[in-house]
Amino acid sequence: MSAEPAIHPAARRLSLPTKLFYGLGSVAFGVKDNGFQTFLLIFYNQVVGLPSATVGFAIMIALVFDAFLDPITGQISDNWRSKWGRRHPFMYAAAAPVAITYLLIWNPPHGWSQGALFVYLIATAVLIRTFITGYEIPSTALSAELTAEYDERTKLLNYRFLFQWIGGLFMYFMAFKVFLRPDAAHKVGQLNPAGYAAYGLAAAGVMLFAILASALGTHRQIPYLRQPPRREVTLGVLAREMFTTLAHGSFLAMLGGTLFFAMAVGLGFSIGLYFQTYFWELSAAQISIFTFSSLTGAALSFVVTPLLSKGLGKKAGALTIIPIAGMCAIGPISLRLAGLLPPNGSPVIFPMLLALGVATVCLGTAGAILMASMIADIVEDSELRTGRRSEGLFFAAAAFINKAVSGIGIFASGMLLAAIHFPQHARPGQVDPQIVRNLGLIYAPVTIALYGLALFCLTRYGITRQRHEETLRELVAKAERVAEGIES
Repeated sequence: MSAEPAIHPAARRLSLPTKLFYGLGSVAFGVKDNGFQTFLLIFYNQVVGLPSATVGFAIMIALVFDAFLDPITGQISDNWRSKWGRRHPFMYAAAAPVAITYLLIWNPPHGWSQGALFVYLIATAVLIRTFITGYEIPSTALSAELTAEYDERTKLLNYRFLFQWIGGLFMYFMAFKVFLRPDAAHKVGQLNPAGYAAYGLAAAGVMLFAILASALGTHRQIPYLRQPPRREVTLGVLAREMFTTLAHGSFLAMLGGTLFFAMAVGLGFSIGLYFQTYFWELSAAQISIFTFSSLTGAALSFVVTPLLSKGLGKKAGALTIIPIAGMCAIGPISLRLAGLLPPNGSPVIFPMLLALGVATVCLGTAGAILMASMIADIVEDSELRTGRRSEGLFFAAAAFINKAVSGIGIFASGMLLAAIHFPQHARPGQVDPQIVRNLGLIYAPVTIALYGLALFCLTRYGITRQRHEETLRELVAKAERVAEGIES
């Protein structure tokens, strides 16, 4: 297929296969992030035997490494010239390393000291994050290249987030139903060490397939994508351009908003299995059913998000639903702490948790999609100011934030568990009730604070539908003047 690249991708409407293949790639990130959020802390703490604070610190070290790697990867991708464009070479190259390193993190060596296992966890976490960066940043940046239409971007990112949920929840369900099964020595399936290696192998295979399928499925779009101009690029030039680009006011607002929102979501996911296992004392079979409630919530967000974007606009939509999502997340815990719920095992508890879980996932996912689409809209605003398209650089920040969901969440969870002296190798129903209560007492106010900070930052974002459309018109007019030799 051949096509002349358009002056600007503003008018492009995307076919359903393009959206599906684009979204499919996020299965890999969904599998990785769900595994980090739900299993990594409890695996290395309760199964391998590392202190929770040590596990959190190891993941935080990897996250700090990401803070430097992500923008560099974005800049390199933005300036890459090849017959396969700026993004696809990185997407293809990342597939096998992502799968291999994810397999390694679930197979720590036996008989190593705690210090050696700590180093192993850091090394494997850094590697998997490095390679997932090599895929995720170029892939996410495609959302701003494939189309610049205000609502079409939201729809495209809708598919990305939906497949991310499907990938993560599929492996979550398989983990509980196939791999993490109770046996004679381990009455609680998620504490059975035998299943984690098999889970890691299956997850690695799913990630490899998703990345390659998405790269191949979107390959035919390469002729429509922008090529960077030929120029000499030095490290000094890249550093100056990175600084001037990232100093964009609306971008800084989004960076803060998405960071605090990711911290809140990441904390909830990372410590969620502790709440389900010890606070609510649910069985492994009951916990596995949350897969369906989360998938239901993600599917509902697929319908809700475009309506919010079209009806309220992205900023107003996010500001409306994010606080509701926060209330759903901490509501049942707050009610239990206030003594307003019946004891564990009551027929009321499990359905209530499922219903609120659906609402939390639906609204939280919709908020995340809207914020990602808002980042995409910054690309043209920045291009008008700087003359450069920096999709990779801006979405490097988005990728970092997405990884912060698990990284900061695990770190914060580890710190919270250490603060309340939560025991290792704990059994449900045998933990001091005051320690379990303290888990809720410290989690709820921290979560409220994070949601509040996210909302404050989002109020500083300044790009509306009208401003975005005006920016597109100005860019087209500028491109026409350049083509006519009127402007350089």
